[in-house]
Amino acid sequence: MGEILDSEYFEKFRKLIYDASGIHFSENNRTILESRLRERLRSSGLDKISDYYQKIQNNQEEIKSLLDSVTTNLTRFFRNTAHFQTFENFVIPKLLERKKETRSSEFKLWSAGCSTGEEPYSLAMVLKEQLPANFDLQIVASDISLKSLMVGQEGYYAENRINGIPEHYLNKYFDRKGNGYQIKDEIKNLVKFDYHNLKNDSGLRDLDVVFCRNVLIYFDETAQKSSVDRFWQTMSDYSYLFIGHSESLFGMKTNFEFVKTDWACVYRKMVKR
Repeated sequence: MGEILDSEYFEKFRKLIYDASGIHFSENNRTILESRLRERLRSSGLDKISDYYQKIQNNQEEIKSLLDSVTTNLTRFFRNTAHFQTFENFVIPKLLERKKETRSSEFKLWSAGCSTGEEPYSLAMVLKEQLPANFDLQIVASDISLKSLMVGQEGYYAENRINGIPEHYLNKYFDRKGNGYQIKDEIKNLVKFDYHNLKNDSGLRDLDVVFCRNVLIYFDETAQKSSVDRFWQTMSDYSYLFIGHSESLFGMKTNFEFVKTDWACVYRKMVKR
């Protein structure tokens, strides 16, 4: 099979993917899109890109499969140590002070773009250790990749995937199983995995923390702004937003306050009364 993606269909698929998800394919990423479309053609038993384009029209399940194939699911436990240091040493103490003032014992977190679950499980282990025992902890983990969500829900990771987990956590919250590790139910049950497209409202509200790292880089400025505005709507007053270390809200008109800690930078939702 030679080149399958001419300029006409590159534009058609680029628009379709953008309209469905906000993911932006530039000319530089054309070969990546073509390789993913080859995979979908093989899976669909089709030879022509035009036939696949006709198939995908108004076929939500196939659109989900295409979006699944074009996303990059690179992740690991406790990825970016500086973010976790900020979370443990700055964000959690600040939020606990606030909870004490408001007499609240709820803690709600969203891991958006959670991939195969390493991030929300890492956060769950930290919160399990640091929150008072009487707290109601709610963690939602969402992604656009159904395959990744299934891995996260299973909570089983091969030996080469557990690099980065502090030994204390590994011994306490994982069971050795075959050639890998199974996360224990006391952590697994804290995380609710859910399919979600960031182009839409999640329906979540009053969140204390949102992690959405290394996702916005796949969006253009318009889609980035829309996603950040939707995060704002989901978050409670004085809550915190973590984005990737190579991502920034600089130059974007938002109401988030930039906070520089001793470890890393984070954004805070400050509400002016």
